[in-house]
Amino acid sequence: MKITLLAVGTKMPRWVDDAYADYAKRLPREVTLELREIKPEKRGSGVTAEKGITAEHARIVAALPPRAKLVLLDERGKAWTTMQLADGLKGWLGDGQDIAIVVGGADGTSDELKARADLLLQLSAMTLPHGMVRVLLAEQIYRAVSILNGHPYHRE
Repeated sequence: MKITLLAVGTKMPRWVDDAYADYAKRLPREVTLELREIKPEKRGSGVTAEKGITAEHARIVAALPPRAKLVLLDERGKAWTTMQLADGLKGWLGDGQDIAIVVGGADGTSDELKARADLLLQLSAMTLPHGMVRVLLAEQIYRAVSILNGHPYHRE
């Protein structure tokens, strides 16, 4: 299974890149996690939030892997536990389906992308910095895969 994380934003602090890479490399061979950074639209100078979302939408869609299940992070999405994420990954692994997880820009994502998503997922009820979201997602994916493999990383 290949999981592609499409994240709007570039030039993250080094600690973000290091932490993300650490969790991504811990994954077993059967699960790979690839980061694709999407250039954010510059705001100001007549670029409204709506125009920015539209421009970022086009970049996200162009970067989506073909036939991947689309999971979109959204504040109104389902609030899964780690165990629910593990169950979701188990089903997707069983189907042999790749996954694309999208982290939108500062103003969110388009309604069109939300409608297209197979799953709207809420990472937290709190607002988080984009770099932290990358790290949290990578850790939770690693934790969920560890659960599926019976590894003692996760304790209940």
